[in-house]
Amino acid sequence: MNYKKSLQNRVFRTIGKVADSRGESAFVIGGFVRDLILNRTSKDIDIVTEGKGIDLARAVAKELGIRQVSVFKNFGTAMFVFGDLEVEFVGARKESYSRGSRKPIVEDGTLEDDQNRRDFTINAMALSLNSKNYGELIDPFNGMRDLDLGIIRTPLDPDITYSDDPLRMMRAARFATQLNFTIVPESLNALKRNAERLDIISMERIHTELNKIILAKRPGIGFRILVKTGLLDRFFPEMTALQGIETRNGIGHKDNFIHTLQVLENVCDKSDDLWLRWAAILHDIAKPPTKRFDKNNGWTFHGHEDRGARMVPKIFSRLKLPMDAKMKFVQKLVLLHLRPIALTKEVVTDSAIRRLLSEAGDDIDALMILCRADITSKNEAKVSRYLKNYDVVVRKLKEVEENDSIRNFQPPVTGEMIMKAFGIPPSRPIGDIKKAIKEAILEGDIKNDPDEAYDLMLKLGSEMGLKRV
Repeated sequence: MNYKKSLQNRVFRTIGKVADSRGESAFVIGGFVRDLILNRTSKDIDIVTEGKGIDLARAVAKELGIRQVSVFKNFGTAMFVFGDLEVEFVGARKESYSRGSRKPIVEDGTLEDDQNRRDFTINAMALSLNSKNYGELIDPFNGMRDLDLGIIRTPLDPDITYSDDPLRMMRAARFATQLNFTIVPESLNALKRNAERLDIISMERIHTELNKIILAKRPGIGFRILVKTGLLDRFFPEMTALQGIETRNGIGHKDNFIHTLQVLENVCDKSDDLWLRWAAILHDIAKPPTKRFDKNNGWTFHGHEDRGARMVPKIFSRLKLPMDAKMKFVQKLVLLHLRPIALTKEVVTDSAIRRLLSEAGDDIDALMILCRADITSKNEAKVSRYLKNYDVVVRKLKEVEENDSIRNFQPPVTGEMIMKAFGIPPSRPIGDIKKAIKEAILEGDIKNDPDEAYDLMLKLGSEMGLKRV
């Protein structure tokens, strides 16, 4: 099959022209070819030459008038940016691995050698860029057929492919998720057999693949593969612990793993935010350690939001996820995720709304997306009732915010103002006064207004026996 018409960008013709002049073969290979056939946009172009990749990159860049070429001598690669494309060059190579490392011993090779070392058949296809057969598809492992069938399959023995580079196991789950493809049985079984090999992969590489799964349209596909094959338990045992239903006295609880995936995909329908999706993944993470059975109330998970929030930093740290504002955001949403739900079950008071706004701050909108997503009951009437109650809460949030400006608020009276007014040093009464003013505002006893807050400060100080200076 010839894809000459699909290779319209000038960079491809230029690579072929320069390769011809050097007496070398050059091919575009891998993900770009796969996505071209699937009509998916791809900005990353991998070029393989049966020559020196760095030399070819420099020659092509010169022909295109590109001054900056990034060279990575240790890897034998070079890359440059052409328009909105990132073009990377490498010489064809063959690889061999030792058991304890995913770093291969690399030798110069042919295109066939290079295709043999690829992770999946759908990523092993190449298109020739030389003039004699420009656009010709080289597909030794029937990757085109596998694209048509929607399957993930390794070019060679899957046990060897996965054992050589265990990160490929995460990539199998990722491609199955992104493309909505099925991993063939022999490859799926090999994932199970080789799951422990994932232990030699760095957490940074693992979480990079995991985040790509989470950012997919339906990340539940990937998580089901990871848990079924035992891969998830190698790096995220807290999530695998959510699985299962326990029954006592004829009373069971829902499978919290399945529920979590439902919540995650509900969030995906509303937001592309990676960290909001992580909050969905972790919102019930502490249900297993807080699970109790009471003969009067059945199954309970009291305090799982608080314990879950305390688990977030530990999980982020182990997975080498960012320990910054992103983690704090996830932690806050896990801690607060039951609060809006509680408000739907009672008469919504302005005081309760003010407290929620104060604690959630600018993350209130993300919190409400998470809480709506958390309604996964099969009882349609129950879901409808909760959603209508949420609409009431949202309206009240808007009204209270417009009237009181509570979001992210700090009491309008500062510690310095209290010390100056009463001529006292830093001491406990200052904190007591600030707390009392904040409570008064949240309860609606006074407005979030500097003058009203200052008057209350003077009154509270007087009641404590403090004298105004």
